[in-house]
Amino acid sequence: MRATTPKMGILVRPQLKNNGAFVGNTYVDTAGLGKIDFAFITGIMDVVIGSGGTSTPPFIEECDTYGGSYDPIDDAELAVVIPADGDDTIRVISLDLTKTHKRYMRINAPTAGNVTGANFCAIYLGYEQDVEKITAAGLNLAEFVEA
Repeated sequence: MRATTPKMGILVRPQLKNNGAFVGNTYVDTAGLGKIDFAFITGIMDVVIGSGGTSTPPFIEECDTYGGSYDPIDDAELAVVIPADGDDTIRVISLDLTKTHKRYMRINAPTAGNVTGANFCAIYLGYEQDVEKITAAGLNLAEFVEA
């Protein structure tokens, strides 16, 4: 296995949100990548964060075309919603793109509950094929999901 220089980008810019979807959620073009990690980064939290609502764990969705209709990716979701006491954590969903996946990916509408709010941002790191194995413990992550 070898390490490669990652392709990096912001999916959801850092922001505080209460009662609704975080603004600026965008997609990533995975062309030429063999693996991609979606990192969910929290600051101070007073509410839960989910996808499309506060009762669904955040998940990744995909599409064949730019601007098309996105579908959920099997097993590409966190175990539970990001909790209100999940301050200062990083959670990662990692996808092996050598499996059958569509070209464009994004987080399904990350949404905060309605209290004081949640500080959140999301980034991606994409790699060529044959990258070193990543573990939650090795990167000091709160959660690491491979799909």
